[in-house]
Amino acid sequence: MRDLPPIATLRAFEAATRHATFSAAAEELCVTQSAVSHQLKHLEAIWGVPLFERGKTLRLTPAGAALAPIVRQFFADLHTTLAEVREQKGRTRLRVNTTYSFALKWLLPRLPELARLHPDILVSIESTDSAITFASDEADVAIRFGYGHYPALHSEFLFREQLFPVASPTLLQRFGTPGEPAELLRYPLLMRDGADLVPKWESWFAQQGVDITLLQASVRYADTNMTLAAALLGQGVALARSGHVEQELAEGSLIRLFSVPFPSPAAYYLVCPKGTETQPHIARFRLWLQAAARQAQQLYG
Repeated sequence: MRDLPPIATLRAFEAATRHATFSAAAEELCVTQSAVSHQLKHLEAIWGVPLFERGKTLRLTPAGAALAPIVRQFFADLHTTLAEVREQKGRTRLRVNTTYSFALKWLLPRLPELARLHPDILVSIESTDSAITFASDEADVAIRFGYGHYPALHSEFLFREQLFPVASPTLLQRFGTPGEPAELLRYPLLMRDGADLVPKWESWFAQQGVDITLLQASVRYADTNMTLAAALLGQGVALARSGHVEQELAEGSLIRLFSVPFPSPAAYYLVCPKGTETQPHIARFRLWLQAAARQAQQLYG
């Protein structure tokens, strides 16, 4: 670390890379032009390379251009980390990894209650649909949608959703309200691409004893949020998971069609490395999450 210069020289360098003159950089830093020039000469002496081509305006040398983004990133990272440290103020950070749709539709609306009950926990949400191994310090806990097979991990069942068709009032004004499941075949049906965990219209119709020979889709959507957005716009009927349409059903922007039970074959599970589930902040989060999950399960049936 012999080439690590004083922080003041790095600040002068970073500012100078964003301005055309030393005067402009000095004004930003609230110092004199000569002070900036002195700091940069000192930095060039320490590193043994010229950083700027002096003239009417400043131009970075190849060495300066290579070092500028590194120094800029250093200050950005320092600022971000300091902000996070100050934000915690004695609280324990809990990194929760889950899918984007679950975080947006189910978890985020419930987080104010967690903050009220456990103000000492600072939750950080990260979203991904990929498998998680906890091998790279990527999260403390994860919430996953699946069948409960998580070898070598601690896992807890949370809740299982119901699947049912939903449509916007606008669509129902145009097409009318269907009286029986078979009538949905004359409606535009919104379908999703995806893996086996994705609910399929074929399975729902099969349970209702409906011949799906005429079943077809004009558009297939890549994810749950896109499908529900299309339903909200009145573009068709979506097969929704109950946990993803709580707000829309409550406010009336989507209407549930039929009350026939159709539980999702997959469910939500909390997973974390074995042994960590007893850590105080994780244990408190688990208890809160289990209580919220029980309420949801009672609501969905």
